Amino acid sequence: MLNMDFSHRIVIETSQAEWVPSPSGSVFRKPLERAAAESGHASSIVRYEAGASFQSHPHPMGEEIFVMEGVFSDERGDYPAGTYLRNPPGSSHSPFSKEGCLLFVKLNQFHTEDNSRIIINTNDPEGWRPGHGGLRVFPLHSFQTEGTALVWWPKGERFLPHRHYGGEEILVLSGVFQDELGQYPKGTWIRSPHLSAHHPFVTEETLILVKTGHLI
Repeated sequence: MLNMDFSHRIVIETSQAEWVPSPSGSVFRKPLERAAAESGHASSIVRYEAGASFQSHPHPMGEEIFVMEGVFSDERGDYPAGTYLRNPPGSSHSPFSKEGCLLFVKLNQFHTEDNSRIIINTNDPEGWRPGHGGLRVFPLHSFQTEGTALVWWPKGERFLPHRHYGGEEILVLSGVFQDELGQYPKGTWIRSPHLSAHHPFVTEETLILVKTGHLI
């Protein structure tokens, strides 16, 4: 098991973490949280080398993917950088990447009733909505208390101090995210527990992937 106590705050600067080989020799992972070696709840940064592939495999409790770099593919299509995917419980696929790609992947974390397949290209400017102050928000998914979105922060933006019911998970995609607890450069993964609080801000333009309400 790795980082499976959700009552603890976790910060991992993934650029400093080692790549771990997967069962496919051309796919590598940086585990962030994991219930077991090759099954159960898991979140990872995943790198497909050019030409890498996995055999067809199921996802009993779903798979959530954000394509950070390159083009990820399976038998249903190609998903360029900026694509958000949800493959529901019971789905299966045969993934590959012709040119290589970098992914953020969450496995086996779906509610049993959350069974919609979702594909969103966040490169579409029409998806962005105004948020607090100068923030821009691109909603990706919501189910019961859980919500997932991209949030763009303009230079110098400060948010109100706030508390997260159900916790908060952040992956910094660009820039440097900050709060009173530290600075988090591109690639940093932060998991904060239920009812945790902070006062976030940035000093440069920053983009984060945020999930809230799922750590009760």
